Amino acid sequence: MIRAVPATPPVIEPEPAAAAVVFGEQLPIARRFAADLAQYGEQLGLIGPLEAARLWSRHIINSAVVAPFLQDGGRVADVGSGAGLPGMVLAIARPDVHVTLIEPMERRTDWLRDETARLGLANVTVLRARAEEAVEAGPFDQVTARAVSALRTLVPITAPLVRDGGELIFLKGARIAEEIAAASAVLRRHRIRDAEVLELGEGLVPEVTRLFRATVGGTS
Repeated sequence: MIRAVPATPPVIEPEPAAAAVVFGEQLPIARRFAADLAQYGEQLGLIGPLEAARLWSRHIINSAVVAPFLQDGGRVADVGSGAGLPGMVLAIARPDVHVTLIEPMERRTDWLRDETARLGLANVTVLRARAEEAVEAGPFDQVTARAVSALRTLVPITAPLVRDGGELIFLKGARIAEEIAAASAVLRRHRIRDAEVLELGEGLVPEVTRLFRATVGGTS
């Protein structure tokens, strides 16, 4: 459990109006998560020293806008979950979906388990493992990841976690088109089809969330 308390409370970004839009009745839980991450995130190496001041817009809402793209009642894996972005945020926004947070670092999995208990999230499982070691925990309906690695590296370790006909839904940066081009052979090898890039959150966050969405296997 977390015991140490930072000497100086971090300056956290004021809660934007968009938070109520994306979380609805789950907003009180999202507030608690934001407060906990702001208080302990830098101390535990989960977020950088400047991130509390933009925690809502850059991280939490940026993740939450993906929630409508989760399958109803589905099983989702978040690879390299770290501070719980986007996996824990998605679990808060979509209590009907079960989210498995896959993270190899013990310090981070300790945080994720403690925070899951503090928030009372019954739809979260924390798994300390690398993606390659988590295949037996699946298959999942969807696999997500945020700021983990480029597609040509990320797809080979995540596609095996997805059921046939399931989806990869990755939060990516502005150079996603270049990533897709560089990963063309990898996408074919792993039977990735119907790839698209969606821009989410316009009018809610300063910079839109780019969502790479594609189907694994299945039929065209």
